[in-house]
Amino acid sequence: QVQLVESGGGLVQAGGSLRLSCAASGGTFSSSGMGWFRQAPGKEREFVAFISSTDRTYYGDSVKGRFTISRDNAEKMVYLQMNSLKPEDTAVYYCAARPVGVLNGYPYWGQGTQVTVSS
Repeated sequence: QVQLVESGGGLVQAGGSLRLSCAASGGTFSSSGMGWFRQAPGKEREFVAFISSTDRTYYGDSVKGRFTISRDNAEKMVYLQMNSLKPEDTAVYYCAARPVGVLNGYPYWGQGTQVTVSS
């Protein structure tokens, strides 16, 4: 069983930066792919970023060039550095884990952290 806890959300002005953190416990973190998703009110959940167990990274089109995902296997942490934030980045951000052997989907999710970008 994997538990995920996000932190680092808050209120920031457009153009500013935030770094989200996700602390993982349980499972085998180093061999898990980790993702960030977001969901704004009235909208579907959106893929933001993914980092594989071998540090390959993938980004949603709307955040490419502005967001960076990274991980620290020793600390069992995954991060999302968000720069040049826009009001449309406002959403609840979720961390998700894809353990080794799971080919698709994310069985484990955090509770989410709110990010609000003011114009």
